[in-house]
Amino acid sequence: MTENIEHLKNEDAMKLAVSSMKQRLAKIHKGGGQKRIEKHKAKGKMTARERVKALIDRDSEFLEIGAFAGFEMYKEYGGCPAGGVITGLARVSGRLCMIVANDATVKSGAWFPITAKKNLRAQEISIENKIPIIYLVDSAGVFLPLQGDVFADKEHFGRMFRNNSIMSSMGIPQIAAIMGSCVAGGAYLPILSDEALIVEGTGSVFLAGPYLVKAAIGENVEEEDLGGASMHSEVSGVTDYKMPDDATCLETIRDLVSRYGERDRAGFDRIEAKDPQFPIEEVYQIYPEAGAKPYAMIDLIKRMVDDSKITLYKEGYGKSIICGYARIDGWSVGIVANDRQVFKSAKGEMQFGGVIYSDSADKAARFIMNCNQKKIPLVFLHDVNGFMVGSRSEQGGIIKDGAKMVNAMSNSVVPKFTVVVGNSYGAGNYAMCGKAYDPRLMIAWPTAKIAVMGGKQAAKVLLQIQVASKKKRGETVSDAEKDALLKEITERYEKQTSPYYAAARLWVDAIIDPADTRQWISQGIEAADHAPIERAYNVGILQT
Repeated sequence: MTENIEHLKNEDAMKLAVSSMKQRLAKIHKGGGQKRIEKHKAKGKMTARERVKALIDRDSEFLEIGAFAGFEMYKEYGGCPAGGVITGLARVSGRLCMIVANDATVKSGAWFPITAKKNLRAQEISIENKIPIIYLVDSAGVFLPLQGDVFADKEHFGRMFRNNSIMSSMGIPQIAAIMGSCVAGGAYLPILSDEALIVEGTGSVFLAGPYLVKAAIGENVEEEDLGGASMHSEVSGVTDYKMPDDATCLETIRDLVSRYGERDRAGFDRIEAKDPQFPIEEVYQIYPEAGAKPYAMIDLIKRMVDDSKITLYKEGYGKSIICGYARIDGWSVGIVANDRQVFKSAKGEMQFGGVIYSDSADKAARFIMNCNQKKIPLVFLHDVNGFMVGSRSEQGGIIKDGAKMVNAMSNSVVPKFTVVVGNSYGAGNYAMCGKAYDPRLMIAWPTAKIAVMGGKQAAKVLLQIQVASKKKRGETVSDAEKDALLKEITERYEKQTSPYYAAARLWVDAIIDPADTRQWISQGIEAADHAPIERAYNVGILQT
């Protein structure tokens, strides 16, 4: 593409954002820090990331899910990098698997609330896609200072054991390797798996450790005798394989996985992949600096899809949403994307990019239904400010048309994949398959913003509320105080809209380099292809 000053500014801004993301990731990858890594390895153990690398195929990329989980959270406890557990998709002996590896350099692998949430997300991906899951267990159990937020509720620690049981009944293979501590309720995870391996000398599994046994029943017992590898492999029969070290354990897992038979597939269409006609790195130049200016979403799409070709659906109607058929790495996909240009409708009315109007909602709903009819996976590209508001839109039935789109998307039986490119605000987030609508993967660019509304609008609303509250108490507010208050509110709100805030709480699965978008979608569809569609598409009372 022809470069100009705006393109170069855009490129510089995106490269800085990607560089900042990668620097943060590099720090997260150090887990609990160098001293704890050295202490961990002195026990003869690999680190969690070394284990994952040794487990997966050499030519397989590890698509890490939730790397930013816990980011800038739990500061009073020293933080919890990556939520204390590493999760992601990769090939093991040629089979696509979900991998879950406790990082014992982070609080001895103890479970924080975000750890439980991240483990449940990994299981959810395994269940949705019917792919094997491998647990590399090395955990001290629940982080007791926060046990009230991790133990008793539906989406807490115990839900994982329920999932173990459900997955077993579904025939989803589960392998667990006990490579360190496995204590209390956490002992159930490996034993509820199909097969359990344990590493001699470092692996242990018991409901209560030596100190608790002493306190509870007065028995003095060593850890190895209570729940070590020899005892559980030769006496209790709790574990299935005793391994001399981490490396042998991981190689044995690879051997076990290599024997899995093929299962039925969903049958999503795939042909030989073609690279886009334009380098995908050109998205750096197209996406506007700070997302502040209009741009053509179709230009981004052409750098993501095979041969840069997309067959547009209702091209001249409902222009604020682009719908079309394309291929990504050979996979057939249906794309639903917010355009960011300014348009003139067929009625001569101006329409603003990033806003969903009645006609675009109607168009998207029909397209989503078509993709379900044809068994074509859906890809949603977010840069949305929400639905159009105002009397004219309300009188035109924007709520009804928006509901049609939400209904059609919610009931989809084909897998959905969501990429947050820029804004993802309000009901626009919902209609475009936000986290609440079960996308198989939800990823964000470093330029993403997720919130009820934009920072400036939200800050002004919050300012009005606070000023009104002060006036009710008889307090006066000067213009200078208003400006200071507005600045404070804006800064706080903007921090909460950042992709890092969202990723820390697992509202998105990953923050990615935009140049990796094709790879993430392709891998996601490949995972989804392992799960045949088991129900017919039905939108209930939706009227079209």
